[in-house]
Amino acid sequence: MVKDKETPEQVRERLRQEELKNNPGGNLRDASNRTDNGSLPDLTGTLGWRGLGILILIIIIVAIIGFFIFN
Repeated sequence: MVKDKETPEQVRERLRQEELKNNPGGNLRDASNRTDNGSLPDLTGTLGWRGLGILILIIIIVAIIGFFIFN
């Protein structure tokens, strides 16, 4: 009954959430593709807290490696 009254936007969001639960590995790729046409909130919103933590960790590691290479 609830699905009959959903707006198209709600249907898209529900399907997107189901896909994110079923395919967490594709999450990072989707988020990076969205940043090409989107903004930082789009990236962080689609990654979730684990993906955002991994992204921050990668940025820190790259910064440390870059610091040692260019010094």
